[in-house]
Amino acid sequence: MEQSSFAILHNIGTLKLDESSEVRFSIDVYRGYRYASIRKYLISGSYIGATRAGITLTPDIVKAVAPLLEALPDEPGKLTDMELGKFAKRPGLSVIVRISSFQGMRGLDLRQWQEDESYKGWTKKGIRLPAEKIKEIKTLFAQLAQTLAEKPEM
Repeated sequence: MEQSSFAILHNIGTLKLDESSEVRFSIDVYRGYRYASIRKYLISGSYIGATRAGITLTPDIVKAVAPLLEALPDEPGKLTDMELGKFAKRPGLSVIVRISSFQGMRGLDLRQWQEDESYKGWTKKGIRLPAEKIKEIKTLFAQLAQTLAEKPEM
């Protein structure tokens, strides 16, 4: 495989959001590096495709986040707003994982935070997963972590 190419190595699973959208969890490779990808897809009679909503996570971030999610209660009503952690993706760029409420809906938010000389704040990259699906999210993250821990198939 050419080092600069992108490829999906493993489709881990899908989180159905509604009749017209879903979130896909996968292991991808880009420029020789493996990543976990969590991306929202639109589905209609004539179109299925990725949206901009999504995030890629390094294997180290997945390894750190999976047990934090596993410790959360399975019942959405027992989740409270909190930051679960801030994880370095590269110098000046982190992923913040938190349970938060937005427009009256609680969810798991995975979002990039940039902090350098030119900018400090949220980037456009990230995804929000509904708290009602927390049990499925925990299972998908555990599968991501397990697959990334296995010997790579590049």
